[in-house]
Amino acid sequence: MAAKLRSVLALVTGAGSGIGQAVSLRLAREGALVAASDRDGAAAEETIRLLVGTGRDAGAGPGCHAAFQADVAQAGAVQALIEQIQACFSRPPSVVVSCAGITRDEFLLRMPEDYWDEVIAVNLKGTFLVTQAAARALVSSGSGGSIINISSIVGKVGNLGQTNYAASKAGVEGMTRNVARELGRHGIRCNSILPGFIITPMTKKVPQKVLDREVSSCNSHRVPGH
Repeated sequence: MAAKLRSVLALVTGAGSGIGQAVSLRLAREGALVAASDRDGAAAEETIRLLVGTGRDAGAGPGCHAAFQADVAQAGAVQALIEQIQACFSRPPSVVVSCAGITRDEFLLRMPEDYWDEVIAVNLKGTFLVTQAAARALVSSGSGGSIINISSIVGKVGNLGQTNYAASKAGVEGMTRNVARELGRHGIRCNSILPGFIITPMTKKVPQKVLDREVSSCNSHRVPGH
């Protein structure tokens, strides 16, 4: 397995915890070099410490992977991130996984405008900015690549108290479909993944009764035998 991604440089945003950290670990185990980015630079550094001794780092000590601090909601920060990665590794990342995301939950009738703006800025605009900057670098290099955007099942079925989150994740899926059409001719694949509820620091903030209801709803829609 370690040889499967041996020549790959992968950027993972939101790599400081949750799905982003798990994705970083899996990529490293399969041999990729990982550029772990997070708004919390210390969290990204901790992920890199976890990667040492896996994949290409096995027995090689620190230095193969690298941590970066960036706020994906800021265009300048995203562009600087791509430039820093290229300076560090002498090439752009050929795999980009956008995991950065936040929640600001409240029922529609009580949701402040800033809750909407913050979630859209990180989850949707941030994914757009990372996708755009990475795609520009990949098209310029002519190397092709793969862009993977983490959406959510909430973007398809909705969830009480998450109007902003559902809208952002539905937007990620729609954007990804369109980007795939545009970038295919450059040899760049673009896909979105729609996880269900996974135990992460983000979902720990969701009330247990909400989680129980969603799990029950998912089970009621399962296909027999699956």
